[in-house]
Amino acid sequence: MEHRLRTPISEDDVFALRAGDLVWITGTVYTARDKVHALLRSGDELPVDLAGAVIYHCGPLIQRDKVLSAGPTTSGRVARYTTDVVSRGARLIVGKGGISEEAGALRGKAAYLAYPGGCGALAARHLKVKRLHLPYLGMAEGLWELEAENWGPMIVATDSFGNDLYREAKRSPEKSSKN
Repeated sequence: MEHRLRTPISEDDVFALRAGDLVWITGTVYTARDKVHALLRSGDELPVDLAGAVIYHCGPLIQRDKVLSAGPTTSGRVARYTTDVVSRGARLIVGKGGISEEAGALRGKAAYLAYPGGCGALAARHLKVKRLHLPYLGMAEGLWELEAENWGPMIVATDSFGNDLYREAKRSPEKSSKN
């Protein structure tokens, strides 16, 4: 199934998503890498409200307030912060490589979307700079507030019901080798 979502993302939006569905997003998207996630864990207040937010694991390349490239970074590096992100109200997390070990934090609250690695230039066509929060963290680690317009497609890799395409793929070879 295909979903065209607008931010802020509602609980109903999240519950309509199933692993394997395709998603396009329009509205505000926040980038977050290691340093922003560490701030979340520390309990520090962020300059933005994450209720209904889309968090993109990305360190964009920006020049003169234009997004040149915005490919996903590996989510596994910040997966341990998933509970912190979801507890602040984020409904969708976008990245690459999955967060299977922390997928339980999404249950009944949020979903993880996979965006293809190597597609940073394509993402840039659909993302515009609104503002840089926490500029002292630098371009890659800062908290970018971006405006998305039909950004996608992304695949629902982990839904709010616990279905996880990455976990299923890891199990598949075991099943086929037993037959």
